[in-house]
Amino acid sequence: MTTLFVSDLHLSSRRPEKLALFNKLMTGPAKDAEAFYILGDLFDDFWIGCDDQHSPNQEVITTLRDYSNAGSTKLFIMRGNRDFHLNEEFAKATGCILINDPAEINLDGEKILIMHGDTLCTDDVKYQKWRHFITNPIIKWIYSVMPLKLRKRIAHGVRGYAAEAVQKKAPEIIDVTDSAVIDILNKFNLSTLIHGHTHRQAKHEFNLQNKQATRFVLGDWFEKDCVLVHDKTGFRFERVADYIDNN
Repeated sequence: MTTLFVSDLHLSSRRPEKLALFNKLMTGPAKDAEAFYILGDLFDDFWIGCDDQHSPNQEVITTLRDYSNAGSTKLFIMRGNRDFHLNEEFAKATGCILINDPAEINLDGEKILIMHGDTLCTDDVKYQKWRHFITNPIIKWIYSVMPLKLRKRIAHGVRGYAAEAVQKKAPEIIDVTDSAVIDILNKFNLSTLIHGHTHRQAKHEFNLQNKQATRFVLGDWFEKDCVLVHDKTGFRFERVADYIDNN
């Protein structure tokens, strides 16, 4: 059976071609997969709640709900750094299963670790401190009960600050660190990791305690796009349009 992985789609009304590509994937060959994993940053704008009618939120929710209702494929979504506040209301609206970060899954008898990837960027100390604050359950609850207008204002300010901060950081600071990758794989006693966040699509092979280990980095959906496919032949990266055309 086929399992699909995507991350960092950053869906936005500012990129209608990517919205169309996402809809084409979800109404097309993705329906034949056994499981579909979205590993964070589904939306480009910070997610502030299902009551936000800003485009393309409702369109994407409808696409996900139709996908969940269409067949037996299981839809799993992990929170990314743009969607810390995805909650059970969102899960109910879309029919997805929200999963923790990190999460351990089983593919054809092999255990795999999946993550969004931002917690692996341990050299970015300021971001990690901010992430620890924003994901605090009390902070998330306070934010969730704020009026929509206030949530919008805060999200807009945070996005502007975050974009400016990233531009000032060296590329190596906002990439994952090797030690963090090794630590998390050792913690789970696994040798295969799939994550997104960095937008640096690649397959990395390395030695981990005298055994072969592999790290798949999912690409983003800005200029290009990426889906990681796992089937009877193993893992492979494909452009989304190519996967749609070939299936």
